[in-house]
Amino acid sequence: MAFFQYFMSDKLVLATTGARVVTAEEEPRLHGIIERLVAIADMPKPKKIAVMDTHVPNAFATGRNPKNAVIAVTRGLLNRLNERELEAVLGHELAHVKNRDVMVLTWASVIVIAAGFLLQMLFWITLFGGFGGGHGGGGRRDMGQLMIIMLAVYVGTIIVYFVSQMLIMTLSRYREFAADRGGAVITGSPLQLASALQKISNDMYRIPEKDLRKVEHASAFFIIPALKGNAIATMFSSHPKVEERIERLQEMQRSMERSS
Repeated sequence: MAFFQYFMSDKLVLATTGARVVTAEEEPRLHGIIERLVAIADMPKPKKIAVMDTHVPNAFATGRNPKNAVIAVTRGLLNRLNERELEAVLGHELAHVKNRDVMVLTWASVIVIAAGFLLQMLFWITLFGGFGGGHGGGGRRDMGQLMIIMLAVYVGTIIVYFVSQMLIMTLSRYREFAADRGGAVITGSPLQLASALQKISNDMYRIPEKDLRKVEHASAFFIIPALKGNAIATMFSSHPKVEERIERLQEMQRSMERSS
């Protein structure tokens, strides 16, 4: 399933989000910005450019490599951001493509899947292997030991799952920071990305829950998750806090100004 997700990620995401591939004739502004940015970044233009027909402002990128990438934006994003802010968001998404983040996160997921699968195998081997015990007092002791081992394996499986999920989410948050920085390098405007993130974040809290639920299945791909979470949700979030991202972009801008 992990390999299927890796090779079919572009088609799967387009199908699940309902994003429609658009031509340069249909969306000349969008295609024009992306063509300028890929020329600056020295990378191929994504294979598909798509638009999601929702007023929730957001964007995402997927695809196993730059040649098979998909960049998608929502109709709400196109209507909400100005030219420079839209350019900054698209720069962020192109940085994800250039950094091959889908490949990195897929391989990380394979390790988690393998660890969980091996623990489950150990659980069932222990279970069926233990039924060969004898009868009487010795058999009861063997069964008691078996139950303890099974419980230990079961608890271990849960711990491995949660620790692995936290590690993957930590990796994902790191890749978001890297895409922010990479996008700001491509456009040369960290503050424009900071402004776009602030606008999108503010809009998220004004959009009704029922509208966010319609796009929450794509939340992990979005530049900002389409969720309103608490502290626990933040711990398991695939994205860093918007405030932290903006702070880093502002520091990047100050660093660029000092060095110029």
